[in-house]
Amino acid sequence: MPDLSNELSSHDELDATAAEAPGAEGIAATRPERLSKVIDAVVPPVLDQFGSEVVRTTTYRDELSLYVPREHLLSLVSFLKTHPDLQFTMLKDVLAIDWNRRKERFQVNYNLYSIPKKMRVQVRVMLEQNDPSIDSLCELYRGADWYERETYDMHGIIFDNHPDLRRMYMPEDFVDPETGDPLYPLRKEFPVMGVPDSMPLPEREISREQGNGSTHGTAHK
Repeated sequence: MPDLSNELSSHDELDATAAEAPGAEGIAATRPERLSKVIDAVVPPVLDQFGSEVVRTTTYRDELSLYVPREHLLSLVSFLKTHPDLQFTMLKDVLAIDWNRRKERFQVNYNLYSIPKKMRVQVRVMLEQNDPSIDSLCELYRGADWYERETYDMHGIIFDNHPDLRRMYMPEDFVDPETGDPLYPLRKEFPVMGVPDSMPLPEREISREQGNGSTHGTAHK
């Protein structure tokens, strides 16, 4: 079994538990049994297969996360899914985080669950602003289809080889009216109140009864 003392100390700035612990032994002593089970099951085979130079393991709020470069995403997730002792056969969610001012601005998270082993793990990939693209997981999980479309629609993450990558909530022509650049509502630069004239609002008929009569008209909403 590989030495996990360095790999299991969190690199997340928000992981106060790891920061305050005197070392890996201190972390392990306060680690919940469920998390210890996941670490013991997942980390040794993953590091044996890929090495700590490819996969970085962290813990935060009693959850195990695996950071991996995007070029190794498919091979890592396929390994997690097919390894007989892991069997992470369910993709529960795909989401993105916009860290805005960091060099690696976007973080894409994949929440995986093993039904036979009753454990979960999160795979994370960091992307730079000038090239926010990553391989699609649709070939491994059919459910990735809409998860990736939603992440593309809201954050502008491009999922290469997705079978039908198009917007999910916003219209395809949702662009800045001045520059023509696509707009993504969950990016940090997107205004809280939206971009004026970026999307025409439909007219609808409203009616309001007042006493014995009624008032009809049209309104924008």
